[in-house]
Amino acid sequence: MPDLIDTIVAQATPAGRGAIAVVRVSGPEAGRVASGVVPGLSDDPEPRRVHLVTVGDPVTGEPIDRGLLTWFPGAASYTGEDLFEFSGHGGGFTVRRVIEACRAVGARLARPGEFTRRAYLNGKLDLVQAEAIADLIDGTSPRLHREALRQLDRHLSRRVSELREGLVQVEALLAHHIDFPEEDDPPVGVDRIEQAARGLRSALEALARTAPEGERLREGALVVLAGRPNTGKSSLYNALVGEERALVTEIAGTTRDALEADIAVEGYPVRLVDTAGLRSTDGVVERLGIEVARRFLEHADLVLYCNPEGTRLNVEERAWIDDLRAPVLRVATMADAGDVLRESDDGAVSVSVVTGEGLGVLKRAVADVIFGTLEATPDDAPVLTRRRQADAVLRAAGEIGAFEVALREGVPAEYAGAHLKSAASALEEVVGLVDTEDVLDRLFAQFCIGK
Repeated sequence: MPDLIDTIVAQATPAGRGAIAVVRVSGPEAGRVASGVVPGLSDDPEPRRVHLVTVGDPVTGEPIDRGLLTWFPGAASYTGEDLFEFSGHGGGFTVRRVIEACRAVGARLARPGEFTRRAYLNGKLDLVQAEAIADLIDGTSPRLHREALRQLDRHLSRRVSELREGLVQVEALLAHHIDFPEEDDPPVGVDRIEQAARGLRSALEALARTAPEGERLREGALVVLAGRPNTGKSSLYNALVGEERALVTEIAGTTRDALEADIAVEGYPVRLVDTAGLRSTDGVVERLGIEVARRFLEHADLVLYCNPEGTRLNVEERAWIDDLRAPVLRVATMADAGDVLRESDDGAVSVSVVTGEGLGVLKRAVADVIFGTLEATPDDAPVLTRRRQADAVLRAAGEIGAFEVALREGVPAEYAGAHLKSAASALEEVVGLVDTEDVLDRLFAQFCIGK
């Protein structure tokens, strides 16, 4: 566990040449570090005000850089500790010298994510908010960006707190029932307790159902283009990506390897893959490409199976589709005749990369298939975006279910109530009230050094 007694320093902006670089210092000795590298600066500068300063070498007194220093005392800072940020010129050598000057007067280099970890440990953030910060940094799609902002605003945390409060209410009903065991008409009957528990379990299960698509929201859904050679897969790939990435020729088997691109479809992140055409072949290279295609198909979240408009799937193609684990969306390609889009007559989505018609319908269909639960989720409903969150919520739901079973089977209420305690602990794990060091290590190791 990082030592909170230390004062830490790191560059908070990306490394490399740039107009501005920010060096961040946080910890109990941040004021002393600031005055050590800025001659004449007090140990307690005016807070949240920008000060024009010159950072100097604390040993030689030689000037290093001139820029802006902002002081954030204690609880008013990002980390919950005394913190200052120096905004100077974005040259690698200059930034390194500023950091070395801070180290010379007592700061140590920060570990990855240590600033945000300190914010969490000091109660400035809960664990869901810390994860949301990581998603804001790494996210590439509008929908994930929106969800990360909502989680940073404690949208999910508040819902978990509400569910935790619901558990407290069930525990209170159970305690009231236990306190009046001899009453002919006890104030709280078992049926009322079971009903309250059942409603809470249903709410947890509904929240858990957002998890698979919530994880795809972070990681991107794997969408694989498949079909026989010369069925328009590469042309469709180029059209969806928005640039000529795949080589398109009339020669069958042109695509020999998988091409990948990260794109946004209706605001959702998609990892689009163009694969070699499926067929029997004696060509060694093409056969290897087909094997690669099959590996991608095994792990796909959605397969776009392409065949030209007006053609029918043969027996072999239908067998390929039946063997796929992922859902399949049929795409009727080359659906243009005289620049007029023809309607598909077999349920496939018709598209023309020549005119662009049908591409919008296809994108909408892709979003509906792989993000249908999120599409149907009200805007004010929270979403689970990490496996850790989902595991804890499902564990809480399972414990409540076990509590219901125990009551029905006649287990004494005081013993059945142990399941409610376990459910509460599971919910507390979601926001980090109960934490394990390995979870924190994994999360904050994903951050850059200065975050």
